[in-house]
Amino acid sequence: MELNNALGQALKNARLRRGFTQEDFGAISSRTYISSLERGIRAVTVNKLTAIAQAMDVHPLSILIEGYILQSGESLDEILERIRAELAETP
Repeated sequence: MELNNALGQALKNARLRRGFTQEDFGAISSRTYISSLERGIRAVTVNKLTAIAQAMDVHPLSILIEGYILQSGESLDEILERIRAELAETP
């Protein structure tokens, strides 16, 4: 799965879990723009992802990690283990 598609699916999953419609993000973006993100037609920016996530009271990393899980097929534990190891290397 392409990363844009995976992130779009993760965004849609988060929206549906929280009970939001695409129209509920009207103060942030148009319904058409949200739809194009969810379908992977457009790439989401970090700023836009953060704004959408905040509107749903979801951490943006939750959406990003779910997207990478969908894209890579790795488990949450595998991704978190890798992140922990990489951050432990940080000076």
